[in-house]
Amino acid sequence: MAKKTSGSGSPGRQLGVRVKTARKRSHSSTQWLERQLNDPYVAEAKRLGYRSRAAFKLIQLDEKFRLLAPGRRVVDLGAAPGGWTQVAVERVKPESTGAKVVGLDILPMEPVAGATLLEADFLDPQAPERLRDALGGRADLVLSDMAAPTTGHPKTDHLRIMALAETAYDFAAEVLAPGGAFVCKLFQGGADRELLDRLKRDFASVRHAKPAASRPESSETYVVAQGFRGGAREGEGSGEGA
Repeated sequence: MAKKTSGSGSPGRQLGVRVKTARKRSHSSTQWLERQLNDPYVAEAKRLGYRSRAAFKLIQLDEKFRLLAPGRRVVDLGAAPGGWTQVAVERVKPESTGAKVVGLDILPMEPVAGATLLEADFLDPQAPERLRDALGGRADLVLSDMAAPTTGHPKTDHLRIMALAETAYDFAAEVLAPGGAFVCKLFQGGADRELLDRLKRDFASVRHAKPAASRPESSETYVVAQGFRGGAREGEGSGEGA
């Protein structure tokens, strides 16, 4: 489990590192390596024990929208390698509040203390039921930091990204408790009209945000929908702190 952070989740600046292109390393690989070595979030994630720099994106979203109150039931879709799951465990405090954190991914993951990990495809028809069993009820928050594989063709990539986001919300709508929240990564300027209309119909508040930890050159953004209006089955209330 990662050590706790303080403040805004924004690491200090570090000196720049230049990388020469090696004989067996392409120019693009050299650029990626140089970017990693000069990224303060990469260094800070390593220092604090987070599995990815993406952990800081969730930290910053939580500080803005108060998503991870102690006691909440949280689902992390596409959880590998586990950075968001680690942050969720830190903040909802399962060991002292009865909260639940479930990470779900088709890829195997190393255990995260305090979380339940399911190796499964969230498109599997049995996945929502397995998830509710692991949570002991419905979810207060569904997170998705998933990204579809890109082709380099902007229109095709946008369609793939939006299809993944819409499918993630289809899943979330099955497992969310009333009052719950949904956070999903998008690209190309945000949600398209169809998804945005669904979210505005189903939630009290829908906003877009780009955390400081998102790289400036990236077109990624996050849609944050709060106050789910869907009905739960009788006897399936939300977790503590909803």
